[in-house]
Amino acid sequence: MSNAIEQLRSGLIVGHVGLGTYRGVPGNVGQEVHDGDTIRARAIGDFGVRFLGVDAPEISFTLPGEKTFTGLADPKWEAFLSDPFNPGLPRFKPALDPGLRAYLESHVGPGTALNHYRLASAAEVALEQEVTADVAALGKTEETFQFLLFFSHEVMDRYGRMLAFINRFEPAKTETPRPLTYNERLLKTALITPYFIWPNINPFRRQGSITQAVIPPGKANQIATKEKSLADARRWIEDARQNQIGIFDPNDPLRLLPFELRFLSQRRPPERWAIDLSKNDDLLIRPQNYYTIPNMEDRLFIPEEYVPLFVEAGWKRQE
Repeated sequence: MSNAIEQLRSGLIVGHVGLGTYRGVPGNVGQEVHDGDTIRARAIGDFGVRFLGVDAPEISFTLPGEKTFTGLADPKWEAFLSDPFNPGLPRFKPALDPGLRAYLESHVGPGTALNHYRLASAAEVALEQEVTADVAALGKTEETFQFLLFFSHEVMDRYGRMLAFINRFEPAKTETPRPLTYNERLLKTALITPYFIWPNINPFRRQGSITQAVIPPGKANQIATKEKSLADARRWIEDARQNQIGIFDPNDPLRLLPFELRFLSQRRPPERWAIDLSKNDDLLIRPQNYYTIPNMEDRLFIPEEYVPLFVEAGWKRQE
């Protein structure tokens, strides 16, 4: 057993825990049962942590019709991404809009898989280097080093992974300012892409309740410009594009966004609606029209289940 929380093949998410600890050692039933509906428990196994606000190129993923992960360096991926609309492949359910298909066709072709793999490897190495540097900076070992997680509205995704902004754990009072989260450090160097999904955009946007977090129509750009964390994240990507670094390196720019690779492989069109953070309008853009927002840092994705909250607040669905 390796994961404390995991998704079974049936789709059910389960957890593996034991009795909690008491004074540093596993407690007994009497110590760990709090009352008739609460028990203290300790995790048995590891947790996956999915970084919020960002999306990294995929090192590996499932090919169409397969259940196991295959590395993007595998020739199977080169064959697939060279022609992901080959009639011999499973059909999209529902079908792709012609406009989205044409947009994607302009971003795939020979070399797409290895391009994705090279940039995925660069992001992986960069994250490893950041963590290793923090271990040394704090005088820790890999056994004593700890992370600090900052959660947003949803603590866990459908795969059993924690959803968080993640940083090194250190005492609250230090001589030097706490560094940026790993999410932000890699985004600042443009080794990963922005991926803002409402309402899990904390610490970019903090609100007391899910309804209070709904952006008022006509205020998206105003809020995105005013709130420092979100403004910083968007500016870093804009600067990287202008300076041609990371995923914008003209010699090897990222051709296919990570979430595009995933939905191409899963043969399922995107399902999240989008708001253009560069505008102060009241339009919810249809999921398959996300690409009409030219810059990735201007896309705020809204899951289908939350769209009624925005409509009630005055937003209008794109026809």
